[in-house]
Amino acid sequence: MFIARSAPADQVVIRNLSLLSGGAIQQNWAIDAQVIGGPFAGELNVVLRTDAPSAVAASHGRAQEFALLKAALQAGVLVPEPLWLGETEIIGRPFFIMRRIKGSAAGHRLVKDQRLGGDRVHLAEQLGEQLARIHSISPACNDLAFLSRSESSPVHTLIQRAQDFLDKHTTPHPVLEWCLRWLELNAPPSNQQVLCHRDYRTGNYMVDEQGLTGILDWEFAGWSDPLEDIGWFCAKCWRFGNNAAQAGGVGQREDFYRGYERIAQTSIATEHVLYWEVMAHLNWALIAIQQAERHVSGQERSLNLALTGHIVPELEWEILNLTEYR
Repeated sequence: MFIARSAPADQVVIRNLSLLSGGAIQQNWAIDAQVIGGPFAGELNVVLRTDAPSAVAASHGRAQEFALLKAALQAGVLVPEPLWLGETEIIGRPFFIMRRIKGSAAGHRLVKDQRLGGDRVHLAEQLGEQLARIHSISPACNDLAFLSRSESSPVHTLIQRAQDFLDKHTTPHPVLEWCLRWLELNAPPSNQQVLCHRDYRTGNYMVDEQGLTGILDWEFAGWSDPLEDIGWFCAKCWRFGNNAAQAGGVGQREDFYRGYERIAQTSIATEHVLYWEVMAHLNWALIAIQQAERHVSGQERSLNLALTGHIVPELEWEILNLTEYR
């Protein structure tokens, strides 16, 4: 058995195996096991993370995500401890196993239930601090050599990637094309490249009643401008309707910024954050289109994926609101 061999242990008894909710890109399985013998002896609560039947093109494989988790842990980021990277032939798909952390990641609950996440000022600061620790990882990290680094600026790379997608897509999206032109004309300086999570938002971190317990879902991480993550986190599309709390629907920008700046020891160029929020809405629209196509193609029948495609007009409307008169 894989866990017994990896632990290593004399015996492993599986008490529970259940599919966890969420995970629109990957599948997560909760495993509760009793480990007999070896350094992990006792109750072991882990998550097996594996590929979904279909995927979004930009998503990393499980071996790459495992390496990203290890690098983040070494940088002091609050993440589930990655334990063992598995072989595809064991379950028919690539996978890895990480420790299971406590709490909830449900964004729609977190923005409404004040019992979750602890003090909201402190939570916003914690989230800023964790993001700054992620951004402390540079392209010099040899363990992340598999991440490609463009010689163009991050802004240019993202615009070109979006343009290539829209050029090849069968359905026209004139608002997204308009957005691309606006992004080209209003691009701020963008030369710094650090490790960006690229999906740092409410819904991708865990909280309990005391506060933050871990940052999840690293399958889109890559080298980019740190403002990409900041704009993504603050974008209206990730506030789950709690628009008064502009930092992820859970706090205020100034608290989130303060936590970030305290760890990063540098000031956020706040005058450029709106630009990156526009970019966030564009990128989320492109992902939503791909999510819907996973359902329509028949590769993975899912009501959740099908409904994701219906948010594209809402994202286009917000793009027009953000760019009006600018």
